[in-house]
Amino acid sequence: MRKILKPGIHWLYLFIPITLALEYSGGAAPIIFFCAALSIIPIARLIGTSTENLSTYTGDAVGGLLNATFGNAPELIIAIVALNAGLHEMVLASLAGAILANLLLATGLSFFVGGLKYHNQEYNPVSIRLYSSMMMIAVISLTVPSAFHRFVGAVPSVSEDRLNISLALVLLLAYVLYLVFMLKTHKDFFKSKESRQEEHEHRWSVQRAVITLIAASVLAAFMSEILVGVAEETGKALGLSDAFIGLIFLAVVGGAAESISAVIMASKNKMDLSIGIAIGSPIQIALFVAPLLVLLSLVVGPGQMNLSFPKGLMLVVFSAVLISAMISGDGRSNWYKGVQLIIIYLIIAMMFYFAASGQ
Repeated sequence: MRKILKPGIHWLYLFIPITLALEYSGGAAPIIFFCAALSIIPIARLIGTSTENLSTYTGDAVGGLLNATFGNAPELIIAIVALNAGLHEMVLASLAGAILANLLLATGLSFFVGGLKYHNQEYNPVSIRLYSSMMMIAVISLTVPSAFHRFVGAVPSVSEDRLNISLALVLLLAYVLYLVFMLKTHKDFFKSKESRQEEHEHRWSVQRAVITLIAASVLAAFMSEILVGVAEETGKALGLSDAFIGLIFLAVVGGAAESISAVIMASKNKMDLSIGIAIGSPIQIALFVAPLLVLLSLVVGPGQMNLSFPKGLMLVVFSAVLISAMISGDGRSNWYKGVQLIIIYLIIAMMFYFAASGQ
């Protein structure tokens, strides 16, 4: 009882019933939006705790993959709800925003928080180079339909639709092969930089960790669905465009689970697990979530969604991949590297804010 009453992040669970009460009583959209966002934070912490316990059985690579997968569940739910409403621009912006948020903000916060506690932190440079190359391939692939759309004109054609479906299938195949490479044929590439001798007597059982991870992910997805339901109205109330809401708000909140988990792992000097979460998540978004949404749009929503991102957005994402690879590629991190990544993210956010608002 004393542990429960002690101030901490678990107090934010109170925002779950508050959000539900506001939702069903017709509260103001901005209040519901921010209450739902706060309620996702402790759920994200629970996902991180579950993944940390699982990683003691599976290793950091698999632990990071599990966290990225379950952490991306809210983003997928958000995107499907918006897809069903025909908000294709918001979906595309949220996908690009999720990649930016993980590569720059989540990784930057992990480096910063870990660097404040430890002078220097090390992680496997081989795995980070593989993550970076996969991210580069994924982003280049996503620029193809955008470029094709510019060439054929603004009106979607049959050839453009077929290109997007074909590309979606190729990206899904690439993701499957990536999993085979990471989990089966070259597991040694993803081993932790240092083999830590840890005490595991207090770790959860596999059954408890898996059940908690699934339950927390379902709860996060449910709260995210409430959040996206008021996102458009919140944007209008705050004078923000759908693109900015998707690029910043939905991306950050939808990715809160893996972002917070990555920061928590970095604060415990588990940098390989932290990197696996922060950079593994955008790889999954680009190679799995984005193409899956293209295929789902054939049966969900008013029409097919193509990966034709707004002009200039993919250039920003491409630049973020290059910068992230440059800063993190040496296998060492410190707090100032984190500051560099966070500053870049803030500059990008400000640019899109003023571009969208016209101020």
